Amino acid sequence: MPERLEQLQRWLTRDLRIPRFDIAPASSDASFRRYFRVRWDGQTRIVMDAPPAHEDCRPYISIARALHGAGLNVPQVLEADLAQGFLLLTDLGTIQYLDALNDADVQGCTNVAGGRTPEATTVDRLYGDALDALLALQTHPDVARQAHLPPYDEALLMREMHLFRDWLLARHAQITLDDAQLQNLEHTFTRLAQSALEQPQVPVHRDYHSRNLMLTENNNPGILDFQDAVVGPITYDLVSLLRDCYIAWPEPCVHGWMEQYRRRALAAGLLTQDDAAHFMRWFDWMGVQRHLKAAGIFARLHIRDGKPGYLKDIPRTLNYIVAASARYEELQWLHDLLRNRVLPKLQGMAA
Repeated sequence: MPERLEQLQRWLTRDLRIPRFDIAPASSDASFRRYFRVRWDGQTRIVMDAPPAHEDCRPYISIARALHGAGLNVPQVLEADLAQGFLLLTDLGTIQYLDALNDADVQGCTNVAGGRTPEATTVDRLYGDALDALLALQTHPDVARQAHLPPYDEALLMREMHLFRDWLLARHAQITLDDAQLQNLEHTFTRLAQSALEQPQVPVHRDYHSRNLMLTENNNPGILDFQDAVVGPITYDLVSLLRDCYIAWPEPCVHGWMEQYRRRALAAGLLTQDDAAHFMRWFDWMGVQRHLKAAGIFARLHIRDGKPGYLKDIPRTLNYIVAASARYEELQWLHDLLRNRVLPKLQGMAA
């Protein structure tokens, strides 16, 4: 048995005094964290294994408390051992949003975008609940302060986009850019960061998508993986949800949901100007920034961490950028780079 798992089981047995239990992997994520589901006496709990050399549990604990105080359905921290990096959490179940969605939902979502009264399809209910929870997060006055959320500043935005340059372009696709091209890329990154910083700043989950939202019977959705939350652009979590790296929705559906959100955000005072075109530009440019980061992370997970399963999500992620950048002259250079060099190279690698 691996040493780390033995250590975890000793914690459950000796420190928490759970004498007999069943333990099985629950999930893993793109970091060093792992999750186990523990069952005993008809109860089920989740144990987070976050090695202290790589992960700090304190942000998770403070953010979980703040989000729970805002009425959001997040795991509650029942026990913690920061020295060992173990947390005992409530269990939000086994059904991710992604598991509950299917091709029929992708086709049926056009009812929402068209403004007609939709049937109570899975996607109508789930995305309505997700938008409700997102607005609750953004409008609660004390989340950022209670959780000590750092700013999503220019330095962080730029570091994220450099993941695309360093891991996707240079290491995975092995595409070399000359000095002028690197300068053009950096200039594009700077413009994208400036667009993010000019937006209203709100609490940002930072990974608000179908794999981190759980289908729950009460107070849906359950929300996971919030430990990297920040204060940042109002469109960030919205674009994470609607232009999801793991499932693609038709553009009419995305625009319909986005407009529903925009009107509610305007009514809640999160937006000060009723300008749909400007909001759409913020949304598109934020999506480009996020998907550059995501593509770089997927490449890094494969190369550095030996997790090739994310490679299949890179084309979907880059195609979002291609579609969005085609609408803006300022992003044309990036559009051409992806369409003419990056995507053909990746297609050749996959063949």
